[in-house]
Amino acid sequence: MTTAFYFDERCFWHGGGNYAFTLPTGGLVQPIPGGLPENPETKRRLKNLIEVTGLSRHLSMQGAEAATDAELRRVHPESYLAAFKAMSDAGGGELGLRAPFGKGGYEIAALSAGLATAGLRAVLRDEVQNAYALSRPPGHHCTADYPNGFCLLNNIAVAIRAAQADNLMRRVAIVDWDVHHGNGTEAIFWEDPEVLTISLHQDRNYPLDTGGVEAVGAGAGRGFNINLPLPPGAGHNGYLRAMERVVLPALDRFQPEVIIVACGFDAAAVDPLGRMLCTAETFRTLTRMAMEAAERLCDGRLLLVHEGGYSEVYVPFCGHAVLEELSGAPVSAPDPLAATLEKRQPDARFDAFVTAWIDDAAQALGL
Repeated sequence: MTTAFYFDERCFWHGGGNYAFTLPTGGLVQPIPGGLPENPETKRRLKNLIEVTGLSRHLSMQGAEAATDAELRRVHPESYLAAFKAMSDAGGGELGLRAPFGKGGYEIAALSAGLATAGLRAVLRDEVQNAYALSRPPGHHCTADYPNGFCLLNNIAVAIRAAQADNLMRRVAIVDWDVHHGNGTEAIFWEDPEVLTISLHQDRNYPLDTGGVEAVGAGAGRGFNINLPLPPGAGHNGYLRAMERVVLPALDRFQPEVIIVACGFDAAAVDPLGRMLCTAETFRTLTRMAMEAAERLCDGRLLLVHEGGYSEVYVPFCGHAVLEELSGAPVSAPDPLAATLEKRQPDARFDAFVTAWIDDAAQALGL
């Protein structure tokens, strides 16, 4: 049994355009090299780092086919897919908010979803111990018919519906520790009692109008959506407290057949789109906690799907720490910012404030 790592060079070739950071260019907004902060280098440099350290030799390096039209239609309506494909064939453009794409963007997005789908199938068929899908473009902001926040298709939702259609599982839990609220995933499974969605995110970061603790699902899905917005400045201890106080009890209560992590690294202390203070060691520890939960609840079945993270220097070290933990490989990539970021962690008073914040949220959620 091994850890599988799913990737495809073509996913690094996705590009937006006509943006400077998160602002459309024009008027007084001057273009900048690279455009959007969601660029290929954070992911490519992670892939490069695991090759250079030799960690890749301890992983099952895998490719995958693109998600099929039938798989995409289980999540996204034909009207959206047709409009996306037509614009992609015509040279690209933008259909939603901050989710531009170039020619061939449709095929690359389907490939990104295919990586997550292949990873989930392999885990559920016990072909691998666990898996990591280096999906790009990301997916957790995309609703069924509205691309948003760099996300063009909802990779995790496509994977889940494909696995359910294959009768590989029914009950699945999603733990989203990206610094931004997983609003698209929430919306897709809002009324679904077989999919538990848990989002840890910076309070009122992005989107500004979603992610409150009061949003718990509706209809049959009421109680199966959990949001834990965290105050800006939360660090290593705060994230571990969030896992211990909210995420793990919710998983124990739900009893999933598999756990999927929406693995964003933008809660790291040096990320340009977040204001949190996590480190590579934080993500290593969160991964260990997710693995232990998966061992306890679902025979170790665990898939991590890459989401955000916009520091080209630091994301590779965070990802390497996660993959070290997933695989148990005797290979390391020491965090070059560890000493600096340790000194920047919140003091005891702020940690106490974050703990009280989390405890209040847990009480509101009945956990």
